[in-house]
Amino acid sequence: MAVQKKSDDRETLRLWLRLLKCTNMIESRVRGRLREEYASTLPRFDMLAQLDAADSASGLTMGELSRRLMVTNGNLTGLTERLVKEKLVSRSASTQDRRTQFVRLTAAGKRALQEMAADHREWIQEMFAGLTANEVAQLNTLVGRLKDSVRLAAPDGAEKEEDNR
Repeated sequence: MAVQKKSDDRETLRLWLRLLKCTNMIESRVRGRLREEYASTLPRFDMLAQLDAADSASGLTMGELSRRLMVTNGNLTGLTERLVKEKLVSRSASTQDRRTQFVRLTAAGKRALQEMAADHREWIQEMFAGLTANEVAQLNTLVGRLKDSVRLAAPDGAEKEEDNR
């Protein structure tokens, strides 16, 4: 892997700040739209989406949800309680270990997610509308290479393998 020249340091930092700014702008707009149009939050949307993406009919354990969402069990417990009260998710204890709780989408949760997800896709499309399909593909490739570079630069074991988002 080529070592970056000192003269490129400023440009690299500028790129990092630009990527961070774009991420924050997109996230802020998505949060606002979820709040305005669905009286919902991004963590709620993310949790419903993770449960929908789970391959297991029994749902996900609280621990698995915590890892996927990158939040503490404490934060997840409160969110789960609210979603159970709203009948968007159900929670049940494992038959092997009563301490292990499984969470899964209810039919109402699935319907709510489908509606929000359709709008979410449109919002993202609107924000990326200034790019051509080719530019989106190029940017996706370059950000993928950046992700690989970040992973390679991490000390052994510091970066866990994650999904292909």
